[in-house]
Amino acid sequence: MKNEKLELDLPLVLPDIPDERDACVGRLTELLQAEGLEKVHVIRKDGSARLCLHYDAQRFSVSRVRELADAAGARVANRYHHESLRIDGMDCPTCATVIEHALQRTDGVLEVSVSYAAERLRLEFDGEKIARPAIVARIRALGYAVREEGHEGGWFAEHRELIFSGIAGVLLLAGWLAGLAGAPRALALGPLLGAYAAGGFFTLRDAWQSLRDRRFDIDTLMIVAAAGAAALGAWEEGALLLFLFSLGHALEHMAMDRARKAIEALAELAPKTAIVQRDGAEIEVRIEDLLRGDRAIVKPGQRIPADGQVAAGNSAVDQSPVTGESMPVDKQPGDKVFAGTVNGEGVLTIEVTKLARESTLARMVEMVAEAQTQKSPTQRFTDRFERIFVPVVLVGAALLIALPPLLGFPFAESFYRAMAVLVAASPCALAIATPSAVLSGIARAARGGVLIKGGAHLENLGVLTAIAFDKTGTLTFGRPEVTDVVAVSGSEDELLKIAAAVESRSAHPLAQAVVAEAKRRGLSWSEAGEIEAITGKGVRAEFDGKKIAIGNARLFDSEAIPEAVQQQAARLQSEGKSIMLIQTDGQFLGVVALADTPREGVKQVLARLHRTGIRKTIMLTGDNERVGRAIADAVGLDEVKAGLLPEDKVKAMEELGQRHGRVAMIGDGVNDAPAMARATVGIAMGGAGTDVALETADVALMADDLAKLPFAVALSRASRRIIRQNLFVSLGVVALLIPATLFGWAGIGVAVLIHEGSTVVVVVNALRLLGYAETDE
Repeated sequence: MKNEKLELDLPLVLPDIPDERDACVGRLTELLQAEGLEKVHVIRKDGSARLCLHYDAQRFSVSRVRELADAAGARVANRYHHESLRIDGMDCPTCATVIEHALQRTDGVLEVSVSYAAERLRLEFDGEKIARPAIVARIRALGYAVREEGHEGGWFAEHRELIFSGIAGVLLLAGWLAGLAGAPRALALGPLLGAYAAGGFFTLRDAWQSLRDRRFDIDTLMIVAAAGAAALGAWEEGALLLFLFSLGHALEHMAMDRARKAIEALAELAPKTAIVQRDGAEIEVRIEDLLRGDRAIVKPGQRIPADGQVAAGNSAVDQSPVTGESMPVDKQPGDKVFAGTVNGEGVLTIEVTKLARESTLARMVEMVAEAQTQKSPTQRFTDRFERIFVPVVLVGAALLIALPPLLGFPFAESFYRAMAVLVAASPCALAIATPSAVLSGIARAARGGVLIKGGAHLENLGVLTAIAFDKTGTLTFGRPEVTDVVAVSGSEDELLKIAAAVESRSAHPLAQAVVAEAKRRGLSWSEAGEIEAITGKGVRAEFDGKKIAIGNARLFDSEAIPEAVQQQAARLQSEGKSIMLIQTDGQFLGVVALADTPREGVKQVLARLHRTGIRKTIMLTGDNERVGRAIADAVGLDEVKAGLLPEDKVKAMEELGQRHGRVAMIGDGVNDAPAMARATVGIAMGGAGTDVALETADVALMADDLAKLPFAVALSRASRRIIRQNLFVSLGVVALLIPATLFGWAGIGVAVLIHEGSTVVVVVNALRLLGYAETDE
């Protein structure tokens, strides 16, 4: 039996799936294995997902395997569909729950998730059991609108709540003035009934949907209270309640829209079209029609249309929209570029390496949108509290209506106070307190080049007490650089020129570092000859008619090395550096030292972290203790754990968690993934450049720059502080208003005014995070 394998682009076999974790990939695998293929699985290569098919070459030809894959992909894609819909008309977080519950009970809908904060519905459905129009009709039957992508709902749709609220206010004023003027009660009652209808339109709709879903929510409390006021003849107060409640919601939605638009602005960064070279001509195509290998022409000032690499041209590119870097980055042929970034003054030819839906920007936008559906611990707590609290309030109000009259208290007064308590106890501000802060915090982080994948991670970043760092590629550049050139005979430049002439023939990283340093100093040299590499020791060669030897101490007779050279070598090695001894015709010229050097500004980053409240910073490295300690001392780390294998890093994280409580792990997202998974928060460096980093981490610093870490931690602490403030305001208002209304110190009008005022206050407070700067600390 001859085993072969074939790799195919997954998006071509299964178009429109969100990613390789989708259930449709499992369905495709089952179909293909049922056809007789030995193994089918997904791998990542060159930044894209690929379907790897293993088969018996004696049973199947390559073309037959392709046909099977295409046919199975078509069957799955034609049956199972994914949608991301924009929902209009949700007034509160409960609306999202109502839609979710209704669709989950619909035959053919497989998965559904609704985010009130992002106004987004994501679902998967079986096309053989239900069609998209039927799902849209079901949503509309619930009283909500589905907005098609790329189509705005229009001015009226965007402001309809405010319009209805304004109409309710005008009618309330007209009814109240008619009463003051002594008009017949029937005449004054007309405008008040209109105020009820306009102010209560959306509230009644949502309350009815909740009751159909066997749930009691805030809207239910308000409708009951307004109906109770009407039953007592207090039409003005009932109309005032519904007017202020609808006005509060309208203002809240306007404020939340600002946070949503901050996220939607990310999606607008990519241009809609690109100029590409095809068949010898330049043509304009839609971004969605770009293919891998296309060459796009990007003129000065234009946005780069797709992820790719520079094929021709030199320019500085502003990468701040994706990575948050404040300074433009110079690009030359071979360098990576990202969709949505802005070209500088040069013309660039970009070879496209990722399709539009696979670009870093597209995935970043998608992950930020998904983050809204992942509830933080505080939000889960408030949701549980609300589910218990609202029914308790309704029962309490019923008892307040029934019991006092049995004790001789006037029924009308008892009933009125019960209605006022319903208003006072409505936890509107509590329901929106956390989602609004999470939405604003994640939007601000994304704008600053930090991708936070959910409210839980946003909150957890703010409670960290320690952070563990991978060394290579995180604290350091991950490549050796010349740190010292010590000449004991002749000049430093002469010593370096000889070393570069010999090492320029080698591809070893240490050799390339020597050549790079010589070029940086502007040195030039002729070519060395008769090069002999001695494994593990060094190299011998001829240069300018002289015999050259370059290597470590083992290349030479230890007794022949001068004392001065030995002392310099010992000093440099004690600092964790690798050394090269250079000898010409038996005479030692000096020592070149190399090391993986710390990234620029790491010391300042660690100092800022300590100022934000991080008590311990720890290095986890596979290097030896001496090398690790040298870097740690240079940058100011508190602790070093050296000589660690990947599994040792996992154990180290467990031990650090026991000692310090909440500990983050930051690395490159590849070999550090197991340790990052053990951390309270896993943080990946360079999310814009590595797909693995985006997939594995809870938080990704989009630029390959540690300077964003203190910003992320400080923003999280600010978010937690605002969430606590919002909870204090929302719970405090309820705690004050319940006794005030219960004992008759405040009526329905005062209760609803304070109640709605607190809701607007917590949303506006949360929106402060959109303008957060680290200097705010």
